[in-house]
Amino acid sequence: MVSTPDRLLRRLEWRIGRRLDGRLQGAYRTVWHGSGIDFSDLRAYTPEDDVRHIDWNVTARMDEPFVRQYTEDREMTAWLVVDKSASMKFGGHEGKDSVTTELAVSLARLISKGGNRVGAILFDNAVQKVIPPRTGRDQILRITHELLRPPPGETPAAKKQKKNAPVRTTDLAAMLTLAATTTAKRRSLIFVMSDFIGDPGWDRPLAMLTHRHEVVVVRVADPAEIQLPDLGVILVEDAETGEQLLVDTSDPLLRGRLAEQAGAREDRLSEQMRKAGVDAHRITTDQDLMAVLVEMVRRSGRGRR
Repeated sequence: MVSTPDRLLRRLEWRIGRRLDGRLQGAYRTVWHGSGIDFSDLRAYTPEDDVRHIDWNVTARMDEPFVRQYTEDREMTAWLVVDKSASMKFGGHEGKDSVTTELAVSLARLISKGGNRVGAILFDNAVQKVIPPRTGRDQILRITHELLRPPPGETPAAKKQKKNAPVRTTDLAAMLTLAATTTAKRRSLIFVMSDFIGDPGWDRPLAMLTHRHEVVVVRVADPAEIQLPDLGVILVEDAETGEQLLVDTSDPLLRGRLAEQAGAREDRLSEQMRKAGVDAHRITTDQDLMAVLVEMVRRSGRGRR
């Protein structure tokens, strides 16, 4: 009998093969690749270039900006940093966690082509799992298995213990700090996948991670978090804290206030991402996953360094 991780990986491989393989650049390389350490040349700066590659000494002498070019590595190390907190269980289509799992597995499969190494960091406040980067399909299956594994907090005994424990929201700064310390030895490509629902103060460690690595942020959301549907009187529960509240979703004033709060939160998140120096991809649980990957490939190809 085929295991669940193998079944999921085979399904995603088939879908990726139909939609994305033709967009990959070169026989060994994906659209994301290593940035190398060997200086090769200088050329004039263009708006698409990374400002961190500007050679300021040459720029001062020539009175126009020049960027350094580097020999690109054939092999790349990539990390999947995945938020596994309680709020990721929310949403339609089996929740944000399910969408994130499929996206992470798809990215691992794409990047592993040609011998690139892929590792993973799975995080919630109670449990953190670090999977060292390796090559090959067995590594993708291992990552898939860990992504699908129910967290220890889902057992009945753990839920009872959690109910009596102090309320804690997700420590996103700790997740990003763990990613920084784990990946400190070598410059890598890092995918951070989260709904960014948690404690404030994560923008600084994200900026520090971005300073050393190439970081792609994927923010996962559910449409109900942006626009509350009219479902009448319902009982809602905060997945992070367990707090419950009876809500009349047909109340236009309530819906309007929640829409304003959601809009303000979107603006705040966008500003924090901008300060951290990243252009986040936002995906929702009702989107087609392959269309999301195609768009990520297109944007990455357009904004290459």
